[in-house]
Amino acid sequence: MLINKIKGIKMKKIAIAMLLAGSTLLMADGAAAYAKCVGCHGANGEKKALGKSAVITGQDAAKTVEQLNGYKAGTLNQHGMGGLMKGQVASMDDATIKAVADHIAAMK
Repeated sequence: MLINKIKGIKMKKIAIAMLLAGSTLLMADGAAAYAKCVGCHGANGEKKALGKSAVITGQDAAKTVEQLNGYKAGTLNQHGMGGLMKGQVASMDDATIKAVADHIAAMK
C-alpha cells in the first residue's frame, strides 16, 4: 500500500512537471513566432511599426488575436498595413496566433 502511495505521488509530480514544461514550451513558441515581428515592432513591442502602428507592448491578448485574425482574413487594414500584415500572419495557425498574443500581452 505504501509503495502504491509513493508511486502515486511520483506520478503526480511527473504530471505537474509535464504541465509546467508544456506551458513553458507554449511561451517559447510565442516568443519564437514573434521573432519575425521584431524588425518592425521591436524586441519588446516598443516600436511603432514602420512609424505607423501603435506600440503593442502589453496589449490585451484578445485584442491581438482579433487583429491578427483580421489581418490574416484580409478584413483589417489598420494604418494601411493590411497587405504587409496579411503576409506576416498567413502561415500562423490559431495556436500560434494565441501564443504570439500571449507573448505580446506579457511584454513590459
